Amino acid sequence: MSFTAQEEKNIALAKAYMDIAYTPGKASGKAVKHLCAPGNKFIAPGTFPECSTLEEYAEGHAEIMKAANDLKIVSYDLAYAKGNQVTLRYTASGSHSGSDHNGIKASGKRATWTAAALFEVDEKAGLLTKFVKDWDKYTMWKGLGWTDNVEMK
Repeated sequence: MSFTAQEEKNIALAKAYMDIAYTPGKASGKAVKHLCAPGNKFIAPGTFPECSTLEEYAEGHAEIMKAANDLKIVSYDLAYAKGNQVTLRYTASGSHSGSDHNGIKASGKRATWTAAALFEVDEKAGLLTKFVKDWDKYTMWKGLGWTDNVEMK
């Protein structure tokens, strides 16, 4: 696929955000703030309903990574841009080798799952304005043993 120079920059910006948000010990709202436009929106009501900004998502994801402390993006299966829109489809993996999760002790169980990240970019400012996440949460949680006798939150 061929992208314009601006579309390539937009893809790189989205990946830079993801690389921080998916690095245990590094992910935080403060760590991604320089990539985020003021008033940005995060949308993922089925997986992170309490988060409404990209910074809040990075904080929420950091909490998950305390339990899955080796979580990482394995591959970007698709990286596509058209204008100021970026789509990343990716595969991630991790194990429950860190702290307890919802009262479940670390088991060492490993999971691999897929997700999609849809971004909008303010191209003049070079900042992310929107992130819509679609995530196969059940596959992750089942693989890590987090669905056993627990309501998914």
